[in-house]
Amino acid sequence: MMNDGMLSQDEIDALLNVGGNDEEDNESNQTAEKETLSSIEEDTLGEIGNISFGSSATTLSTLLNQKVEITTPMVSVISRQELNNEFQYPHVGIEVNYVEGFTGVNVFVIKTEDAAVISDIMLGGDGTGASEELNDIHLSAVQEAMNQMMGAAATSMSTVFEKKVDISPPSISVNQVEESLSADSDEELFVKVSFQLKVGTLIDSNIMQVIPIDFAKHLVESLSKESEEEVAAAVEQLDKPLDVKVDQEQKVSVKQDQKEEESNPQFIGNSVANDPTNIQQADFSNFNQVELNQNEQRNLDMLLDIPLKVTVELGRTNRSIRDILDLSAGSIIELDKLAGEPVDILVNEKLIAKGEVVVIDENFGVRVTDIISQSDRLLKLK
Repeated sequence: MMNDGMLSQDEIDALLNVGGNDEEDNESNQTAEKETLSSIEEDTLGEIGNISFGSSATTLSTLLNQKVEITTPMVSVISRQELNNEFQYPHVGIEVNYVEGFTGVNVFVIKTEDAAVISDIMLGGDGTGASEELNDIHLSAVQEAMNQMMGAAATSMSTVFEKKVDISPPSISVNQVEESLSADSDEELFVKVSFQLKVGTLIDSNIMQVIPIDFAKHLVESLSKESEEEVAAAVEQLDKPLDVKVDQEQKVSVKQDQKEEESNPQFIGNSVANDPTNIQQADFSNFNQVELNQNEQRNLDMLLDIPLKVTVELGRTNRSIRDILDLSAGSIIELDKLAGEPVDILVNEKLIAKGEVVVIDENFGVRVTDIISQSDRLLKLK
């Protein structure tokens, strides 16, 4: 009410609260806009990521020859404006596009220092002296590692979704996550899936997957639809009525059979008391005393004249590309066998015996000291 042209205290309070209410409404609207994934959808995306990155961890472990652990993912929704604030640290982004099974893009983000460790090991180092300054060779090594990892993840997704899932070769960029997603999507909201990555004692950090929210929802819907179809098929099978018709005569017959079974219990199978089993020892052919006719003997003689390649192997070793390129005249290569240890004798690249090196006149030779068993030889031939 107006009183001599002056505002009452209630009216002043009402006017002062307008701005505050608007701010609260804006914050609640922003929160409502951001919370666009249900808890079930988040759990589903987490499970998809868990299955995919489980196989990726195995692949990375093989590439780096290190124990690799990837923990259960954490799923959240972020806006485009939050991307730059999310990745303030130096990072490397690997963009992966799905070309079969799904149509979409996601970007994997790892810290530059972690990428440097991976690239150093891929190039033959031990990861301890990695530099955070990545050149083109280091980026190519990281790109190849991610290509192998995502190939394994696509294979796992093919199993989960029961259809072929394939990806294009990934592209890599430095400190350009927001630019990469802007070029491929005009969405304002993205799903962030965060994993904890451990590589031996060298890396204990986070790796993040950023997915446009429409693509993330499509993944969830595809998996949910498949599950619903399986449940519907099972329910439909259970709901089918049993077509059973029993007339009066069949009922009487069943009752009579039940009475006979009560007086004369039946057993599964034949009665062992009435029909004694005649057990005999099995006879096997003796392959050492097989008699061959003339034609078969001639064929065997022809096989005996076939030449075979006999190789004596002193030892083996594994070296990185860097070590091979550093070889020169006078370089020494350490093998995996001790001095005086028997050498391997191979026939057509198959191990059949072991022996010791001897000198015959001016030539080297080998004296057979042990022939592997017949069963072992057969296993080597497989």
